[in-house]
Formats: sequence, C-alpha cells, structure tokens
Amino acid sequence: MKRFLKIIRWAVTIFFVSTILAVVAYRFIPVYATPLMFIRCIEQVVDGKSITWHHHWVPLEKMSPSMPVAVMASEDQRFLTHHGFDFDAIQKAAESNKDGKKIRGGSTISQQTAKNVFLWPGRSWLRKGFETYFTFLIELLWSKQRIMEVYLNSIEMGDGIYGVDAVAEYHFNTDAAGLSRADCALIAATLPNPRKFSSKEPSAYMRKRQRQIEVQMKYMPLFPREGEDYDPKTAAKGYYRK
Repeated sequence: MKRFLKIIRWAVTIFFVSTILAVVAYRFIPVYATPLMFIRCIEQVVDGKSITWHHHWVPLEKMSPSMPVAVMASEDQRFLTHHGFDFDAIQKAAESNKDGKKIRGGSTISQQTAKNVFLWPGRSWLRKGFETYFTFLIELLWSKQRIMEVYLNSIEMGDGIYGVDAVAEYHFNTDAAGLSRADCALIAATLPNPRKFSSKEPSAYMRKRQRQIEVQMKYMPLFPREGEDYDPKTAAKGYYRK
C-alpha cells in the first residue's frame, strides 16, 4: 500500500510539474502541432485519404486586426474581461440545453485554446476537468494577447487547415494580414463546426452568419496590443467601427 501511494504521489507530482512547464514554454515558443492535428491525420489514414495538414504560425501583429475582433464577436464577447470562464454564458447554455433547444456551448476562447493545445476532442467529464485546469493555467501564466495568438494559430478552420494564415491562403488566396473585415467575419462564422461550414464555399446560412458577426463587430472594442491594459470604462473610445 505504501509503495502504491508513493507511486501515486510521484505521478501527481510529475503531472503538475510537466504541465506547468509546458504552459510556461508555450508562453514564449510557437505551437506548431496540437493533439487534434495528429488525431485528424490518423482519421485521414483510417479513411484511406492522403494526409492533409496545412498550418503556418504567424505572430498576432501579422494578422488582420479584424480577426481577433471577429472571433470575439462570434465566440466570446467577454473575452477581455473574464478570467477564463464566462459563467453567464455557461448558465444560458445550460438553460437552453435543458429546455430541449438547439445545443449551445458556453466555452470561452481561453477554454477552446486550452482544449486545442493540450487535450483531445470529446465531451467526457475527465476531459472537461483537464480543460478547466489548463484554462486556469493559461489565464494565470499567459496574457490575453498570447491566448488570442495561440487560439488563432491552432484552431481548426477547415479540413486539414489549422490557423488563420493557412485558411487565408487556401480559402482566400492571401495571407493572414491581407484578410478583409468581411473575410474575418466569414471565418469566424464557421468556427462552431469548420468541417461542416466552409469559408471557401459559404452557404446562404454562412453568409447570414457573416453579416450578423459584422454587425456585432461594430460594438466590439479594438483588441489591445501586448502590454496595453483593457479598461471597459474607456473601451467605447476604441470600438471597432470600420
């Protein structure tokens, strides 16, 4: 029994040390691969398809300034003010799902980043527990700018396409910096399910979502640069009204 408890203690210690070191490392170095990217490759092989993996890491300052605004408008409008968890959104999602309405999620950009970079897809309680842990860590150790940068570089944006620069190249024939406001809104519109909804050949529904996001973008604050503090009292002076 003592031997077993010793093994457990060592396993727990190794887990915490290794995960904290990984989060600290990714605060400074690019994330070139994620578990989801490898999982998608395995799925492609199993399905008899050729491996498709398009991913280019680019710094946040080399992306269109409309991109972070678009994903905040679409995915997480309180991103700059919460600490990883939007409890109002979680409550609304729970009420909506309980009433039998269309299933909606309450995950923030921080939670999605934690899931994309460190975990596997799924809805188990175990994965959700790890997601909560990693969300706490990145909110503690990363800036909002770094979270957004990693999110926009790692999120799946099409079949075998990961990150803003890759989707810009393969769906819009440009780079991350050359995306227009409308392009960014269309990309954000696909994010609930980028393998079902295409930004390359958008449906009428996607065009509708795109217009809705563009309207919401007008009331979103400009995304602050690294080192700048977000002050909600003065945010109106920097609203994105292009």
